Amino acid sequence: MTAGLRFTSADLETMPDIPGIRYEIIDGELYVSRQPSLGHQYASGELHYTLQSWSKDSDAGFVFATPGLVFADDQDVIPDLVWISRGRLAEARDAHGHLRLAPELVVEVLSSGRVNEVRDREIKLSLYSRRGVLEYWIVDWLRRSVEVFRRGADALEPAATFEDGGTLTSPMLPGFNFPVSSLWTAATS
Repeated sequence: MTAGLRFTSADLETMPDIPGIRYEIIDGELYVSRQPSLGHQYASGELHYTLQSWSKDSDAGFVFATPGLVFADDQDVIPDLVWISRGRLAEARDAHGHLRLAPELVVEVLSSGRVNEVRDREIKLSLYSRRGVLEYWIVDWLRRSVEVFRRGADALEPAATFEDGGTLTSPMLPGFNFPVSSLWTAATS
């Protein structure tokens, strides 16, 4: 039996810098994705703006768009958004501006295509669960829903699904209320 090629963070440094292309490594496997669609970008932007406003008002933490999460040399990903508390950020940030420890919240906005959906719904869910993320939101702008996974005893577990007409909340973010229908607009649908 031969061992397969395992990519590391060092390999990312040798990848060509192509605008609109994103490279991620999960358990040594390389994932390449293209620039997101307008619907994806709109949903991500709306959540970013609302989380940032809540964070400034509460002074509880920070939201970052497309940060580098480098959990290990073979686990180097770029989620759409993360929220991290002030106390956690101080110990999580490395000298290169990446997060080495799990933020409390990770948000992935699905890109179209089966490969992208499997990566976010299964592979990244498993990674974030193993690495100690407390809450994981999967925003499906095509189906107009947000699936929320919360930390259970040993892993992230399904907690709620919010659809049009619903209001996204989190016990981790007291006072955060977001109408799910604000994630989509007729201009990007």
